[in-house]
Amino acid sequence: MTQDYQHTKNLSLETHRFRLQGRRHFISCLIFICIVLLSACEAGTDFVIPTDPPTITPTFTPSPSNTPARNVTPTRVPTQVAQLGGASPTPLFGATRTSLPPDFPTATRQFNPNAPRIEFFTSDPLAVQPGSSVTLFWSARGVDNAVIYRLDEDGSRTQAYNVAPDGNLPLSTRSSDRGDLRFLLTIGEGINYTEQEILIPLQCPIDWFFSPPPEDCADNAPLETAIVDMTMQRGRMVYIQDSDVVYALFNDGQQPSWIRYENRYDPEIHPSRDESAPPDMLQPLDQLGFIWRSDNDVRTRLGLGLQEAITIDGFVQTSTLRGEEVVYISGANGVVLQILPGSEIWQVIGAPR
Repeated sequence: MTQDYQHTKNLSLETHRFRLQGRRHFISCLIFICIVLLSACEAGTDFVIPTDPPTITPTFTPSPSNTPARNVTPTRVPTQVAQLGGASPTPLFGATRTSLPPDFPTATRQFNPNAPRIEFFTSDPLAVQPGSSVTLFWSARGVDNAVIYRLDEDGSRTQAYNVAPDGNLPLSTRSSDRGDLRFLLTIGEGINYTEQEILIPLQCPIDWFFSPPPEDCADNAPLETAIVDMTMQRGRMVYIQDSDVVYALFNDGQQPSWIRYENRYDPEIHPSRDESAPPDMLQPLDQLGFIWRSDNDVRTRLGLGLQEAITIDGFVQTSTLRGEEVVYISGANGVVLQILPGSEIWQVIGAPR
């Protein structure tokens, strides 16, 4: 019994010791917590309890649509233009087309199948010799009559022929006609007026003595004659034996550019040369010398000779230009001299063939 008592007493002591240790442990924890709280209060800083970071909520911005909302005025997004300097860029597909204003008038041409029109206007033959005949042929629609005009060189209407809308018209040419024949067919009136012109070349019946030939036709066959040609410092002097004339041709830029003289030289009376002149001076002789010595203006403008005069067997041929004569003369060294009417122009062209 004593042992049981002792055992029970020991057990009570162990239980009491266990409870005491638990209380000590609880008090220690409680003191530790108080110390931490007191330390925080002494620092003067609130204790921050960490929380989870906030969740970012995306904000949806609607994109502009092709169809604007009702009663909403769309706003154009500004486009930034880079300033690069230098020339402006050129569009790849050419210049930008500028829109015309709404009230800009637009020409509209409507096709009228009944409007007067010329179907053809021609001739037979297509080229004609001066003095021969030519026939005009034509056809027109939408009219009751027509008019054919003959035109002169400057396009003026010289003759009129009232004709039917279709037909032919034989015409005679003059032997003096040169260049081209021009005719004009006209029909309608006002906004329905229309016309057509034809050109009929005149073939020259006479050949020129040189080539290439001029555009005008020769009046006659070439005249073969002796020609004296002398080159001067500022031009030429030419004597034509058959017509017995002397030409003084100037190239000093003054007017007249040429003068024609009837020959009055008589070897029985007039000296061939100026004997008082230095012997080494090239001066014109005989027919040329007589004009050169007797006309001070000719002598001054032409100057002295550059070479001795040359006598050749050459040709002279003429044509008619606006009613005036054009002269073509064989010159020395194979050239051809053209002397135009009006005493204003002379020139060297072509060569004898």
